[in-house]
Amino acid sequence: MIEHRPYASLGAAQHGWLDARHHFSFAEYHDPARVHWGALRVWNDDTIQPGTGFPPHPHADMEIITYVREGAITHQDNQGNKGRTQAGDVQVMSAGSGIVHSEYNLEPGVTRIFQIWIFPDHKGGAPGWGSRPFPKGDRSGRFVTLASGLDGDDEALPIRARARVLGATVKAGETLEYRFDGGRVGYLVPALGQVEVNGVRLYTRDGAAIRDETALRITALEDAELVLVDASA
Repeated sequence: MIEHRPYASLGAAQHGWLDARHHFSFAEYHDPARVHWGALRVWNDDTIQPGTGFPPHPHADMEIITYVREGAITHQDNQGNKGRTQAGDVQVMSAGSGIVHSEYNLEPGVTRIFQIWIFPDHKGGAPGWGSRPFPKGDRSGRFVTLASGLDGDDEALPIRARARVLGATVKAGETLEYRFDGGRVGYLVPALGQVEVNGVRLYTRDGAAIRDETALRITALEDAELVLVDASA
């Protein structure tokens, strides 16, 4: 089953400095049919104006993965971590027992991010943060695991959940596949481009909620950039 969630159907919040779209219930947007998808709790599509951002605020017991689509995001937290993550790269924050952090767009132009929250397998633990560059060429025509808590994903940024965040770029006319283990769910968003997923057409920034599918067959109808979450149900 693939449930197409068009971009126009997403929750929306406009704060001037921030244009946010919510694939799942978040802040003042609530949809009882879109509270979470398995262990996937949040997928926010944020556009942040230059010189603005999220001032210090707390989190606990959540794995927070930020995929930078354009520009860069600068992170700082009360654990002494500070770093800048730029387009195409990923940062991971394990909130653990509690962390206070800020995220700002210190760039001259807008920054666009996907922020993804996944429930951890266990509550508590020491908070942590990490960022890593991922060469864009490596994900051409195939999925590359960017963050994961699954065995064997040693090259990915670690998260404390049996979940995987993947990225791929696909040229128009190309097809790639992804297989799920039993009892898993998926959520796919084309950051750019149009694709067909098991016969379902998705446009830029649409969502596809995937359940009871053993495999995805994704054909690019135009050059596309994809982000996929594979999570426990």
